[in-house]
Amino acid sequence: MRYPGSEIKRYCLYAYLRAYMKYFLLLFAFSCAQSVPAQERTDEFLKNLLGINASPLLKKVLDHPDSFRYQIIYTRIDRNKNQEPSFTNFYFRENPDEYFNPASTVKMPLAFLSLEKINSLRQSGITKNTTMLTDSSYSKQIRISDDTSAANGKPSVAQYIRKIFLASDNDAYNRLYEFLGQQYINERLWQMGYNNVRITRRFTPMSPDENRHTNQIRFEENSRIVYAQPPAVSNLSFDFSKKIYIGNAHYNFNDSLINAPMDFTTHNNIPLRDLQKILQSVIFPISVSGKQRFNLTNDDYRFLYQYMSEYPSESAHPRYDTSEYFNSYCKFFMFKSGRTAIPDNIRIFNKPGWSYGFLTDVAYIVDFKNKVEFMLSAVIYVNRDGILNDDKYEYDETGYPFFKEIGNIIYKYELERKRNYPPDLSSFRLDYH
Repeated sequence: MRYPGSEIKRYCLYAYLRAYMKYFLLLFAFSCAQSVPAQERTDEFLKNLLGINASPLLKKVLDHPDSFRYQIIYTRIDRNKNQEPSFTNFYFRENPDEYFNPASTVKMPLAFLSLEKINSLRQSGITKNTTMLTDSSYSKQIRISDDTSAANGKPSVAQYIRKIFLASDNDAYNRLYEFLGQQYINERLWQMGYNNVRITRRFTPMSPDENRHTNQIRFEENSRIVYAQPPAVSNLSFDFSKKIYIGNAHYNFNDSLINAPMDFTTHNNIPLRDLQKILQSVIFPISVSGKQRFNLTNDDYRFLYQYMSEYPSESAHPRYDTSEYFNSYCKFFMFKSGRTAIPDNIRIFNKPGWSYGFLTDVAYIVDFKNKVEFMLSAVIYVNRDGILNDDKYEYDETGYPFFKEIGNIIYKYELERKRNYPPDLSSFRLDYH
């Protein structure tokens, strides 16, 4: 593998000079404007590492940022002698002000929040495995009393989370959205410091008013209701002053072609840096402040690690048709393109998303054999004709190869990188059978 031999030294020098100039840059920024948009962040080390090793296809993507709207965060992890991790983020075009549709990545924080909420209701005698019944309380809401994918045939928070991570199930997300409620979701994430997060909708056609209303939920044990949550309505006021338009044209819900960009102003939003930090807070809870830590038990963490890394072929409940839900179905980095087999020594703990031509993945990747660990997060937009909702996106031709290649470039760099203390990865070794 080729990588810039002196890049790390140059990067350190660059970081030193940048720190030295910080005071003057802050004065300059203050004098230029009272309100300055967030700036794109790029570290030359990551830019050069990818550029030097890029195939012609990847180079074409990297050379056209305005078309592909990519952002990348590589998180290097180093352990000390006590196995305590430290993190160094390297950025390539990371910019919280450049919108991308987060698609199914929003399911990840909702899974974490749902376990947290279950823990807050522990005095009611419910757990993540308690049967969860969803009622219809408002326009377009649906009733759910059974789940044939579960071992006992009943819906539960645990089963919805399994389906979210194993196959990115939209219905499972909708049920957790209703359990949590729009107002709780956003206020809790804002409280944790994720001020740019906005989760406003289910994954089914509904009006803003219908998305503000969430269902009555009942938890049942042995045919007895042990906890009932009344229907709720969100009174949040979102800031939609910044308009977001993407593309040249789009199809609406009536399959009519509208010759105008698609309006994403009120859609869900999570910047890539927030997705990375949310994942880090669950994989390495001690690495973040108490404010950014979800209220989870040791059993919750173990449960999440299991299903964030398990493959559809390893799941009995739900059971999947592996010709459609192949092992790399939800694993974009390193393997998704071409349905490449995943070696036994590698596991990926992640949550991807794909919609409207946007592909996103946020992942923690481990190699047990070679004692390698790192985090990698990225987004790309692949929509050559500029028409949204036409189901003509270059996922296979450009999107998945992008993730596979940058994943492998970083992985090969990590294989050759010297570590003072190899990581103890035993806490991430799980039994999938």
